[in-house]
Amino acid sequence: MAADEFDAIVVGAGPGGTAAALTMARAGLSVVLFERGARPGLKNVMGGVMYGRMLADVVGEGWREAPIERVVTDERLWLATADAVTTIGHTHVPPAAGPPNAFTVLRVPFDGWFAAQAEAAGALLVPGTTVEDVIREDGRIVGVRTGRADGDLRAPLVVIADGANSFLVQKAGLGRPLQPHEMALVVKEIIALPSGVIEDRFTLEPGRGATIEVYGAPTRGMAGYGFVYTNRESLSVGIGALVSHFMKTRITPWDLLEGFKAHPMVAPLLRGGEVREYLGHAIPEGGRRAMPRLYDHGVLVVGDAAMMVNNLHREGSNLAMAAGRMAGETAVHAKKVGDWSAETLAMYQDLLEASFVLQDLRKYERLPDLVERRPDLLQVYPALLSEAIHEMLTVDGVSKREKQRRILRRLLARRPWWRILRDAYEGWRAMR
Repeated sequence: MAADEFDAIVVGAGPGGTAAALTMARAGLSVVLFERGARPGLKNVMGGVMYGRMLADVVGEGWREAPIERVVTDERLWLATADAVTTIGHTHVPPAAGPPNAFTVLRVPFDGWFAAQAEAAGALLVPGTTVEDVIREDGRIVGVRTGRADGDLRAPLVVIADGANSFLVQKAGLGRPLQPHEMALVVKEIIALPSGVIEDRFTLEPGRGATIEVYGAPTRGMAGYGFVYTNRESLSVGIGALVSHFMKTRITPWDLLEGFKAHPMVAPLLRGGEVREYLGHAIPEGGRRAMPRLYDHGVLVVGDAAMMVNNLHREGSNLAMAAGRMAGETAVHAKKVGDWSAETLAMYQDLLEASFVLQDLRKYERLPDLVERRPDLLQVYPALLSEAIHEMLTVDGVSKREKQRRILRRLLARRPWWRILRDAYEGWRAMR
């Protein structure tokens, strides 16, 4: 067998893959980081929110140099009907020291900066390269096959971080293709607005940002949600739903996005903006129960490729960065002991089990099934809540006791007690 050219090959220069490459390179391992885009970030799409603690765990004080758009200090959840929203929110002052809890980014500058940190630590970044297959010998992964001439590359470890519905995971025999109900399709636009306009409309101090997640009517009966995130001089505006629900309803992602932008509570936030980019991306939604095996002889899986997304809490990049760091730490240990077998790489699974990554995914492992079966819950209850609040806030000479009776009558007309109790039980069971 030919000598290995590197200690590790990482496929995918997103948050998870780059975190793994950087962790290994800083420990002195020789690492190659493949990216299919012409440069990191071009092929990567997300809503745009990342988390400071997970980034700082990888780059230390280097987080201060990251190309952050805005520090998120105002987080809002909208439960929407066709013409109203009920708002739940939290606003805070960012910490004077240490990384912010959350911040918005644009992926091309952020991913480029992050990959540059890995390069500075010694990793070899190879963009514009598609990894087509893994090389397997004697029951273990020993390298990858690329689309380049003489593109076979060998290493005792391959870290798969190539995104949702990873074909490399399937090639490695670690998982199956995802089903339509295990993926969401998200479309978004980058809409340019002057920074001062953004701060006025969202009531923000300079440099601070807001996030809005919108559940209810805008998804038109499908399981999903919309979002509006503030950048320095633009808004990230998008919406998504399960692929299975797009297939059932025949609604196009473009129509869904246009309807969301036209919502009477969303449209004023976008007024006067100019669309600069339109993007679409698949997001894994299957949760822990749809996860592939995360390790085997000579291979680890991180990020979206490993189904590491917690959409209830708008988390994905943080799980990917944390998992990438743990994959890197596992590789450092394997190099030290000179053993890249599954028995040694099982350390990765142990680290994940002890962390928030798998603990949170296990907590919500029943949620994807509930969301796929009962998208009506995201329509009925926002509407009932909005009607109840509107009734109680309307001053029309009707007594508050009578208003309460009206609300109860409307509730029971729309949802009998037994269904309300069943819905509450299913929701509690999915999120307990």
